[in-house]
Amino acid sequence: MSSWLKTPEKIRYLGGAIFGDRRYNEVFVHHNRVQSFYSDRVFREVLRIG
Repeated sequence: MSSWLKTPEKIRYLGGAIFGDRRYNEVFVHHNRVQSFYSDRVFREVLRIG
């Protein structure tokens, strides 16, 4: 399952997005264009740390 991560406004302005996955008991962070992320995913949840 992938989830959005808070992406700096500068990156969002350029059409970018940061998202993460938990697989194999590890956390992976990815970047992509927002349009690519939306092509096969939907927003699922918010994780608040701290």
